[in-house]
Amino acid sequence: MIDKESIWTVMAGLALGSYVLRILFLGIVGNRPLPEWLARHLRYTAVSFIPALAVPLALWPAATGGEPDAARLLAATATVLTGLLLRSVIVSICAGAAVLYLVLHLTG
Repeated sequence: MIDKESIWTVMAGLALGSYVLRILFLGIVGNRPLPEWLARHLRYTAVSFIPALAVPLALWPAATGGEPDAARLLAATATVLTGLLLRSVIVSICAGAAVLYLVLHLTG
């Protein structure tokens, strides 16, 4: 599994890369209007790498030695479902955290 320093380095690198790509592209384009299809795709650039980093951590968590864990899978499911139903990032994060700690507490 990847250690904390490496994951934060990867996250910072991806964030920086995403930012640099956007700045370079927008700097080249300047004040010209973007086509609608391109503007629609660019809205999802920053959001797209978060699931790519979070899913492996939920499926193969370091806390369990890389083995899938029911508590973390239930928490990830609760987070996704709450996010889809309520469309609130904060509420979905809180729901996932609550489910994780509740299941960990109940299972010992």
